[in-house]
Amino acid sequence: MKVREDNLPKIPAKVQKMLDRGEDETLDFKQQVTSENKIAKTIVSFANHIGGILLIGVDDQKRIRGIHPEEEKFMLEKAAGFYCKPEIPIEIKEWQVGKKIILEVHISKGEHKPYFALGDDDKWWAYIRVRDESLLASKVVVEVLKREAEDKNTVIQYTSKEKALLDHLAEHQRITLKEYMHLVNISRRRATGILVNMISVGVIRVHTHEKTEFYTLSSAY
Repeated sequence: MKVREDNLPKIPAKVQKMLDRGEDETLDFKQQVTSENKIAKTIVSFANHIGGILLIGVDDQKRIRGIHPEEEKFMLEKAAGFYCKPEIPIEIKEWQVGKKIILEVHISKGEHKPYFALGDDDKWWAYIRVRDESLLASKVVVEVLKREAEDKNTVIQYTSKEKALLDHLAEHQRITLKEYMHLVNISRRRATGILVNMISVGVIRVHTHEKTEFYTLSSAY
């Protein structure tokens, strides 16, 4: 039986706009909150980035499934308060779509980066938002987030190590932490410090992926 279009529940314009936009670096759909650990990862990744919105009660195909709002709010607030370190403030708005309710959860850009989520292993892990995914942050990225939060000027001592990095990137476009360590024969700690400095002043960019993180010259350099 064909359902008449005018019998379909009216979707609020703001919700429809988010559905049309789809998941990206500042928008994530969740059919429901399945665990505080998992949702804390997404909350942390937004706070460590530029903020974002969680739309709860919507599946990956952008279909409105609806949720029990009080249960979801309880889990969200518990995740933000006890499964995120430092605690992350969230704002929750309810939307009624026909007989179904969905939640719009706002997470602001964090002022006390880096933020960490409590994992299933009872350890605290930092996450960042990359396109439409929340990915584990490397030691380099965590240090860059700390530097960003401190809001201090970074002074670079331009030595042969920094020159070798820039020369390599000019010729080969990219490099990994391990490759840089081998290139100039320095420890992981020293290489990490140089990369953090170069990222903090905007000379190079970090590219985080599920496999191997790498670095390139920034477009402004």
